[in-house]
Amino acid sequence: MRTSIALFTRDLRVHDNPVLHAAAAADRCVPLFVLDDAILSSSFFTANRASFLADCLTDVDSALRDRGGRLVVRKGKTVDEVARIVREHDVTEIHVAADVSRYARRREEALQALGVDLHVHDASINAVPPLSLTPSGGGDHFAVFTPYFRKWETVQRRGVLRAPAKLTVPRLGGEVPKNLRHGTPSPDLAQGGETAGRKLMTSWVNGGVDDYAGLHDALADDATSHLSPHLHFGTVSVTELIDRTGTASEGARAYVRQLAWRDFHHQVLAARPESATKDYRTRDDRWRRSDRDFEAWRDGRTGYPIVDAAMRQLAREGWMHNRARLIAASFLCKTLYLDWRRGAQHFADLLVDCDLANNQMNWQWVAGTGTDTRPNRVHNPLAQAGRYDQDGAYVKRYVPELADVDPRYVHEPWKLPEDDRAALDYPPPMVDLHEAADRFAAARGLRPRH
Repeated sequence: MRTSIALFTRDLRVHDNPVLHAAAAADRCVPLFVLDDAILSSSFFTANRASFLADCLTDVDSALRDRGGRLVVRKGKTVDEVARIVREHDVTEIHVAADVSRYARRREEALQALGVDLHVHDASINAVPPLSLTPSGGGDHFAVFTPYFRKWETVQRRGVLRAPAKLTVPRLGGEVPKNLRHGTPSPDLAQGGETAGRKLMTSWVNGGVDDYAGLHDALADDATSHLSPHLHFGTVSVTELIDRTGTASEGARAYVRQLAWRDFHHQVLAARPESATKDYRTRDDRWRRSDRDFEAWRDGRTGYPIVDAAMRQLAREGWMHNRARLIAASFLCKTLYLDWRRGAQHFADLLVDCDLANNQMNWQWVAGTGTDTRPNRVHNPLAQAGRYDQDGAYVKRYVPELADVDPRYVHEPWKLPEDDRAALDYPPPMVDLHEAADRFAAARGLRPRH
């Protein structure tokens, strides 16, 4: 009798799940998730992600019960818990999704050492497996997105897999916890789980995606998919999402291109795992150290409304609009000239969709230490606000102090008449943008702009 383990990691779904699909072919299958001590004690296990994960585990357990099975949840070291089940139930094969972090690689090596057939499924978390594409001129990965994307587009992706119709799970302990108490999550945090993710995906591909090309940067319109948390936890398959999105409209093509960025960052981190904490391309920065400036940025009290709205959205929702992420990150790294790692950690503390590869490599892209081909570009917050939040609706949504300010002044409240300005409980700009631009230019050995 064949007994398998489907080891869930960042693929908490029953639809289009190569790990579960393969494991379900055995006579008996143990769908297993381990609350690993290394993860629970890490800085990446935060209140927001704990809350979302609890939703995911409950939902996948319900879906498995509909198919005659259940999710087995254990707490401890992943390999120890897998080994225990292998011994107790004569397991003959283990299935797990490939991943790119150092932790995932060590886990895979330890599972291999158990002496049971280990099947690592490459296209479960990514649409195209990391490091499966390499430049024609040599090298182990692509350092620039555009040539990577050209090759990524030509790959024949696997087909979308059906959810298993029925599972036979042996008797064993390990109930799904009702919650994962780990601090207080953001008040407007989105619901987790495959059911919520699939509803969101269906709504998106049947409507919003067609307008994506024209509206994805419009902050107040909020015309993005909000699927990033579901992609991070794997409650939605990126392969199925690409398949359902298609290429029929300009918006669909633009959206698929953004999904390719996810795979791009994963292949960079897979090739250069040290870039999670070290500059991918050093600029020899001597970052300023100012707790006061960092805290003003973190708390949304910089005096630049578009930056403050972004940071307050993050605190309220555990999520931030992609354009807002770019503006807020540029302000920290290039206007305040503070270390990108401090910003990346704060995002990791709150973002429910925080993926190590995407978070770190996006921060490095903005800081100019990553794969950006224009490493010294600075995103002026006033110019960005004028372009992407023209009437100030995004700012007014998240900065209530400015809710009643005339739209002409909402991005520059310091220009209000003196009496109106004095009545606001809102700080003046913490830094002069021209002076900050010259400081950054000097730090990078560039000619001052002003």
